[in-house]
Amino acid sequence: MRHALFPAIALVATPAFAQDAPPAEAVNPPAGETAPTQAAAEQAAAAEEGAARLTIGAGVANIPDYEGSDDKRWTPLPAANGTIAGMSFTVLGNRASMDLIPNPTGPTWDFQFGPVAVLNLNRTNIDAIEDSRVAALGEIDTAVEVGGFVGIGKTGLITSDYDKLSLSLSYRHDVTKIHKSGIWTPSINYTTPLSTKALVGIFASAEFVEDDYARTYFGVTPAGSVASGLPVFTPEGGQKDITVGGLFTYALTGDLTKGLALVTGVSYRKLLGDFADSPIVAIAGSRHNWTFGAGLALTF
Repeated sequence: MRHALFPAIALVATPAFAQDAPPAEAVNPPAGETAPTQAAAEQAAAAEEGAARLTIGAGVANIPDYEGSDDKRWTPLPAANGTIAGMSFTVLGNRASMDLIPNPTGPTWDFQFGPVAVLNLNRTNIDAIEDSRVAALGEIDTAVEVGGFVGIGKTGLITSDYDKLSLSLSYRHDVTKIHKSGIWTPSINYTTPLSTKALVGIFASAEFVEDDYARTYFGVTPAGSVASGLPVFTPEGGQKDITVGGLFTYALTGDLTKGLALVTGVSYRKLLGDFADSPIVAIAGSRHNWTFGAGLALTF
């Protein structure tokens, strides 16, 4: 589901920002030695730039049965992140993206651009929906949403040379003719390492959708009303929600740039407007959705 994305962010948060994390020797230099000079740090960064890296993660998340449900269930959560020739790719549950602009290292600007694809799994399995009224509305086929994103980030902004603030905007469109509409998603993310072993982050986003999306996932047709007992409802598109969350990562072996890490994440989503007023939310569910996730990530 789309709302499973946010705890999944935590599973790859460490590798995504590891290239900006402080080297262990810079924070804790060997006895009798000082921290590396700026020139040495720049040489080390240049040597690392373009190096291949891979992180794989697996965990579990406690998510709503459907978008707007007040029933929860546990689901497995895979994730992966890597860098090839400076370009990064990410797989977060049902979402995949790739930044085609090579990532710089050190405290500098980072421009982002590339493709994104999402499998929309909302209400695709009525066996996973506890509320019988919403289940009676029937299954919706999986929608494949394809598009792109642009963004900009700045490393070395507030707490040190290694924290990072990023702003991005993505657009994707259903290419499988399930809801036949588009989704705009602006987002903001901030992460900062607390040490060579610990990292925290916060993020916020919103989604703006078109009419057909709203009616596919939040509408109740006359036939659906007869089957479910919920009133007929025809929503219009617009801002669907706002989401905020946080994450914490701790390196169990090595540091933030390598080894095994414990990752956790939590997010809160509030549905707005017609989406909150939909009978599947206002009567059968809740406009307030919490999601929790935890797992392990291994960086090579």
